Amino acid sequence: MIVWLTGMSGAGKTTIAHALISHLKPLMPQTVIIDGDEIRDLFGGDLGFHEADRREQIGRLQRLAGWLDRQDMIVVVAALYAHPDLLRWNRENFSHYFEVYVDAPLELLRARDSKGLYAQADAGTMPDVVGIDIPWHAPHQPDLVVDATVHEPPEETARHIAERLPQLTDAMPGEVSA
Repeated sequence: MIVWLTGMSGAGKTTIAHALISHLKPLMPQTVIIDGDEIRDLFGGDLGFHEADRREQIGRLQRLAGWLDRQDMIVVVAALYAHPDLLRWNRENFSHYFEVYVDAPLELLRARDSKGLYAQADAGTMPDVVGIDIPWHAPHQPDLVVDATVHEPPEETARHIAERLPQLTDAMPGEVSA
């Protein structure tokens, strides 16, 4: 099963993904995380940030997730770029796919800006920022939308996601929720 979290930079994808792993792993040890930033670093940072490289980065995440999926792993993916063609590929190719859109308005992301991306983009020193000079494609039909403006602890968001994963809850002897 693949749980694919997508949203713009700073929306909280990685934080929620780690909370979801913490929630699921004690009951389902075959659960792993794939974080887009970590995979970018793992491959030596050989890709830039323009749109073609972002597509290649998502391709890497898809191939890795698919490989783990074929080994019956539960894979939680945190990925920024969400072109409709790539998300459609996910639905068509993963055994079980659950898409979570972490929806955050640009104003909130600019206020958070933990990596300084938006400030640099606004200053003209950082090109290729999704939502600024690369279009953001919000998912058309996610299985779940997380509203990032609601100030809920990531553990609570993770519990809500876990409760919506019927492939997991049906297969587990106990409850997924805490």
